[in-house]
Amino acid sequence: MGAHEIRIRLGGVSRQRAYQITSRADFPKPVADLAQGKVWMTDDVEAWMKVHRRDLDDSED
Repeated sequence: MGAHEIRIRLGGVSRQRAYQITSRADFPKPVADLAQGKVWMTDDVEAWMKVHRRDLDDSED
C-alpha cells in the first residue's frame, strides 16, 4: 500500500497529514522505499488503523 492508498483509506486526508501519520514512531515501518515513495504491507496498515483510528479522529477536531 502506498501513501496515496493510505490517504484514501484514512478518509481522504491531505498529503501532509498522511506524512505526519506515517512518520509516527508507532506506525508500521515501510517494506520498501521506491522511487515513487514508500510502500507498506496492507495488513500492517489495516491492523494499525483498527487500533489508532479513534485517536486520529479525535486529533483532527
